[in-house]
Amino acid sequence: MSANNLLILMSDEHTRAVLGAYGNRIARTPALDRLAAEGVRFANAYTPSPICISARASFATGLPVFEHRCWSSAEGWRGEPRGWMHELRDRGHDVVSIGKLHYRAAEDDLGFSASLLPMYLANGGRGWPQGLLRRPMGDFPGAAEMAAVLGPGESDYTRYDRDIAAAAVDWLASRPRGGMPWVLFVSFVSPHFPLTAPGEYYDLYRGLEIPPPYDRAAASRLRHPVMDTMREFWNYADYFDADSEMEALRNYYGLSSFLDANIERVLGALEASGQTGNTQVIYTSDHGDQIGNHGIWGKCFMYEDSAGIPLLLRGPGIAPGVNTTPVSLCDIAATAAAAVGAEWPLPAAAWRGRALQSFVAAPEPGRAVLSEYHDGGSPCGVTLLRRDDWKFVYFADGHAPLLYDLQADPCEMSNLAGEPAYAPVVDEMREQLFRMLDPEAVNRQAFADQARMIEALGGIDALRAMPSFNHTPLDGG
Repeated sequence: MSANNLLILMSDEHTRAVLGAYGNRIARTPALDRLAAEGVRFANAYTPSPICISARASFATGLPVFEHRCWSSAEGWRGEPRGWMHELRDRGHDVVSIGKLHYRAAEDDLGFSASLLPMYLANGGRGWPQGLLRRPMGDFPGAAEMAAVLGPGESDYTRYDRDIAAAAVDWLASRPRGGMPWVLFVSFVSPHFPLTAPGEYYDLYRGLEIPPPYDRAAASRLRHPVMDTMREFWNYADYFDADSEMEALRNYYGLSSFLDANIERVLGALEASGQTGNTQVIYTSDHGDQIGNHGIWGKCFMYEDSAGIPLLLRGPGIAPGVNTTPVSLCDIAATAAAAVGAEWPLPAAAWRGRALQSFVAAPEPGRAVLSEYHDGGSPCGVTLLRRDDWKFVYFADGHAPLLYDLQADPCEMSNLAGEPAYAPVVDEMREQLFRMLDPEAVNRQAFADQARMIEALGGIDALRAMPSFNHTPLDGG
């Protein structure tokens, strides 16, 4: 494949369920729907971890969480292991970021030629360390804020996204044609809460019947000791009633449309620059959001709403279509290299990323991808394995697994793991997972690393005294 430029557009906490291209007939996302129609929509894309910092480290390095060991919201990537940004910059490419990074700190060499309007970790690079307290489990009083701050209106985040879009438009307008292919990474924060959508986008959903969350009733939903502990910790849903939850949904939909409008501005600038014909474009999100389904708001869970992500690829050499290959953000590193005509140097392994371009002509529905969670609220490591129509969720420390047939049960209402007829599938999926990693050993490693970090931060009392927050403040905390 000849070398092209690459434009990567990333959002924060965008569940693929609120996107027209993924079948939502209410969501108004024309720019992303057009991008999907002109390129490839990956139907089964996943985050390597349903939490920002861990997922973005995998996006940079092409490695799953158990290899880069940025386990939590306090363990940000600092440029090691090396990422695709370093590789391409060292080859002479201009590799520029605009917007949210959520990497550790500005003093780290993250591989970019330049970073405009960056967002790093709060607390001086320490992020949100309270999530390290898992044995014994801490608490999260900040959960009350989500339901208390609802739009319509503007927020620091929506103003930030407008600035990001404007900077991207200016960069594309000033970029001369020719020379080495460039990579521009434009990273928005919408539709991440606060759920405050600008009025014109909120108004798109006034009077519309947005489907209410499903599996909301506590009496009938899945009971599992780890899931119950996480639900108790991340108890955003406890602060909603029926009316405020629908208001939250209108704002989430509005923020998704606001995001789409900003992406339209950037894609319009790319077209005006005359470089659409030699630029591949990726759209994705770092993770999703439960938006009330299964009685949960926010991310962190292995349900499709938060572990599944949108992923679109358009450009020269990319035949339009829908691709069922399981893919993940781990694949972006090799994809970026392939787009500009470079080789990704990471040794091949079943759990590591591959170039998305390789799946366009040759889909692999039987491919397996991973997602992991080792952050706040979870008493143990949680690992997802997706392959074909099967989704297997393994909980360390002897907890019972989950198994879903996503073709027959896309809303994940029926756990098949305890049914004798599905015991062979459970055994097969467990064996495949253990060929990729030992989740018990990974769980022990994560807790050991986090114990050392707690000690380095001055111990539990010092950690509890540090600033906590519901979402990363723009001033860096």
